[in-house]
Amino acid sequence: MSTKLIILAAGMSSRMKNSTDLALDAELVKQAKELPKCMIPVGKSQRPMLDYLLGNVVESGYTDVTIVINETDRVTRGYYANNELGGLNISFAVQAIPKGRTKPLGTAEALLNGMNAKPDWGGEKFTVCNSDNLYSVNVMKLLAEDTHPNAMIDYDQVALGVEPERVNAFAVIKKDKDGYLADIIEKPNRSELQQVEDENGRVGVSMNIFSFSASEILPYLISCPINPERDEKELPTAIKNMIAHNPRSVFTIPVSEVVPDLTKMGDIQKVSQLVDH
Repeated sequence: MSTKLIILAAGMSSRMKNSTDLALDAELVKQAKELPKCMIPVGKSQRPMLDYLLGNVVESGYTDVTIVINETDRVTRGYYANNELGGLNISFAVQAIPKGRTKPLGTAEALLNGMNAKPDWGGEKFTVCNSDNLYSVNVMKLLAEDTHPNAMIDYDQVALGVEPERVNAFAVIKKDKDGYLADIIEKPNRSELQQVEDENGRVGVSMNIFSFSASEILPYLISCPINPERDEKELPTAIKNMIAHNPRSVFTIPVSEVVPDLTKMGDIQKVSQLVDH
């Protein structure tokens, strides 16, 4: 079982900061605009979103967590500096914003920064996930215990319980007959959705939670090109390059679950309701 985890929390939260929700009070709107997404308070206890994720991490059996933050984050590291979370060993890696840019270089570089901060991990296996999705204990355990060198969670599109137009903004998964990843398709059109349906009409969605062999993913993080549309080095691009050179190197694990997700201000109340149940 792998007990190591990298949490990506270095994004600039532009969709959250640029969104609106008239149902939120002024103080919560202020927090949503100023705080990293993972530190926005949710639920009756008004604890940061990341608290709930880390609670599931502890319950799943992980012991060593590295959180990748961007250089403008003055909140996350300080909050967790003295927090006791079930004996979890929490460390931080910082993703810089290159000169001439207003944001970091993306999730592939963020993961590379996280790995560079843990040279002692060597070729070991670890899990990686976003900081603004509340992944379940079940999912975290599935990846920790999976025996494939590389794996990802394949979420059932219908079970996610979100609006169809929003699912279409996610990335869908194309697999071979044995469940190995063949492609990740960002923002699929109707034709592409039909192509990835299985015999039961199921569409698999990536919610950006993976496990990797450090030595296998590393070269593709280093060589990852900048996406011309998003102007970032994206983790899905690195993964696609890896499976292009090494087919059947990423196994997909099918799951049917809701994933609480903080993307826009309108999600804060939805996530709060989910964590309170």
